[in-house]
Amino acid sequence: MDTSTREHLIERYRRGADLVEAALAGLTDDDLDRTPAEGGWSARRVAHHLADSEMTSAIRLRRLLTEDGPVIQAYDENAYADQLSYDDRPIAASLRAMRAARDTSADLLERLTDEQWQRTGTHTESGAYGVTTWLEIYARHAHEHARQISVARASARGRG
Repeated sequence: MDTSTREHLIERYRRGADLVEAALAGLTDDDLDRTPAEGGWSARRVAHHLADSEMTSAIRLRRLLTEDGPVIQAYDENAYADQLSYDDRPIAASLRAMRAARDTSADLLERLTDEQWQRTGTHTESGAYGVTTWLEIYARHAHEHARQISVARASARGRG
């Protein structure tokens, strides 16, 4: 991956939390709990998923940077949602956790050497997994979920 592409993806990664917060702005508790008409997660579930995913991804990045050939463990997102009270917890702390994980990881990404960008490990589900793969995944992750929240938000308005 060339430097220009990295810089673009890091900036996209940094903007992810802003997009999610904007998508959630002004939603009531009832709005947060409505699921899209075509199914899927409520905005509340997505917010909690993002916190857990971003905290997990932050640790994954650090392991890639500090361990030789780490095994990056997959996890069951639905089990997290079902067993970690995604449906009834307030989202404020999760939004703060998501932002903190992203801010600290972006700060690290901006300081990586060319050698660090080449570090790799193995993901238990997808195989070879490196720092650049990590960035490609998480540079789009929050954006995808911000769109998902917007769909749930539109459904909430449509059923209002």
